[in-house]
Amino acid sequence: MSLDVNEIQTIEHDVLVIGAGGAGLRAAIACSAHKLNTGVLSKSLLGKAHTVMAEGGMAAAMGNVDSRDNWKVHFRDTMRGGKFLNVWRMAELHAKQAPERVRELEEWGAVFDRTKEGLISQRNFGGHRYPRLAHVGDRTGLELIRSLQDHGIHQGIDFHMEVTALEILKDGDRVAGVLAYRRETGRFVIYKCKAIIFATGGGGKAWPVTSNSWEYTGDGIAMAYDAGAELMDLEFTQFHPTGMVWPLSVRGILVTEGVRGDGGILKNNKGERFMFKYISERFAPETAATEEEANRWLAGDKTARRPPELLTRDEVARAITAEVKAGRGSPHGGVFLDIASRVPADVIRRKLPSMYHQFKELAEVDITKEPMEVGPTLHYFMGGIRVDADSQMSTVPGLFACGECGAGMHGANRLGGNSLSDLIVFGKLAGDGANDYIKGLGSPPKANNEQIATAVRRATEILNREKGTNPYILHEQLMETMSKGVGIVRVKEELETAVTELEKLKVDAQTMKAPGASQYNPGWHEALSMRSLLITSEAVTRSALMREESRGAHTRLDHPGESAEWVKYNVIVKKAADGNMEVEKRPKPEGHAALVAIANAKIEDLESGKVGADYQ
Repeated sequence: MSLDVNEIQTIEHDVLVIGAGGAGLRAAIACSAHKLNTGVLSKSLLGKAHTVMAEGGMAAAMGNVDSRDNWKVHFRDTMRGGKFLNVWRMAELHAKQAPERVRELEEWGAVFDRTKEGLISQRNFGGHRYPRLAHVGDRTGLELIRSLQDHGIHQGIDFHMEVTALEILKDGDRVAGVLAYRRETGRFVIYKCKAIIFATGGGGKAWPVTSNSWEYTGDGIAMAYDAGAELMDLEFTQFHPTGMVWPLSVRGILVTEGVRGDGGILKNNKGERFMFKYISERFAPETAATEEEANRWLAGDKTARRPPELLTRDEVARAITAEVKAGRGSPHGGVFLDIASRVPADVIRRKLPSMYHQFKELAEVDITKEPMEVGPTLHYFMGGIRVDADSQMSTVPGLFACGECGAGMHGANRLGGNSLSDLIVFGKLAGDGANDYIKGLGSPPKANNEQIATAVRRATEILNREKGTNPYILHEQLMETMSKGVGIVRVKEELETAVTELEKLKVDAQTMKAPGASQYNPGWHEALSMRSLLITSEAVTRSALMREESRGAHTRLDHPGESAEWVKYNVIVKKAADGNMEVEKRPKPEGHAALVAIANAKIEDLESGKVGADYQ
């Protein structure tokens, strides 16, 4: 029986934004401001984005709390945090434009915490030299989403909620639309458009312990790969050092870095403040070596160096892992995060209200009286779809990416707080880039009916099998493979084993079965997500196998330390002509000489204007 594509509901937009988190909403607002007919696809409900989980704040060098801060110091911190693998231009654009984007949010109604002078308050965070994170208690991501939604719904944008994108439709090399389906009814929808902006996040659900919820299955990364886009830096998967570890029902839920930024310290089961033992050579000049100096810094002494608890996330996550492996962990396999003994209870409840209620309700722990048990949780993808820094367009004409699914901004390790400002900076740039692309397009692209029919059959064959692989069991096997072989620390043999196991899972996935009809069928949703998860997981694993050094969030026990050779390369993943995954070691473009000088400068030379004064 032939499939009549013309009977499938078709919706047309100039530009389709896929993902309704901070990046997607900001991109949609930018597109609408250019008078483009704009649609937003949301896999879940509007307001249910992962952006709300970003609690601590958004990094922007506004200098409201410490006037010494500026974009050059922020840029320097970002490059050093990313171990110099960041795309130079992206880190520059982010540092320069973040303050303006934050002030724009305020104009749209965001209610930030305030200094005594009435300015937007900024807090300390790991890897940032100065208090830089504009915040709303520990609910900053929620306020960001609220502000963008309240502004965006008045801009003539069409929102399509609980719709999952399945495949990019193309006209030759150019994008022409997307095939999607409504999660509630199982009905397919064809979205025709001239440009697509992916803001789909990462793929944390490939790991068993993650701060990510069910939506994070690498859909954008996998669809872009299948459409011919290049992926980059996927070996760098960030394990946030502090996720909840107990009870098991909440394992992996994020504990904001704001707890440490506001004075919390990490202790092992001997009561030792262990982070002083794990200060690497690169960060030693700027990190307190004694408890006395760390306490002076928290008290506001500008001559003191910052506490070791505020080292970059990769450093702290490795330190916690080392303590647990050495037998000095907490009862449930983490360490203790103590703020109760250092900060008054009323201050904790005022500055960290979400954390107070989260532990009280989910773990029956009062963080104003007792320490929290925390441990690393898969949190963020530094890598993703390779894009042009200024326009955010991928290597596929008309396909753009911003936010977590785009690569380049964060290098080998993201600094806390840089994600929220990343969303609004690159979300806007993606919207502007899509507008420029559409203006110069010429004849509009047309979707190919045969491609649509093939994609529909590929999705529905899962429902039409009499027997086959259970997608839930397949997902459990995938998580076990990634946990064992592609965790916080990695070695060649385990990565090779993971690749072999992933190849077997890919074969099993070809016969996935979900019983029942397409309406209200969670098994079918799971099976469709598994395709994205397997592509994303393979790309991460093969990239990790290729990079033979330890840098940022990628730690190879068989290749310890950073390599002066490997910093010159990015690992690129793309789909080969035969359909197999191709992994390439590609030379990294050099940065502008002035930017290189700023990133390598001593902080006193930067502050005095001895370095970087002429570069604006």
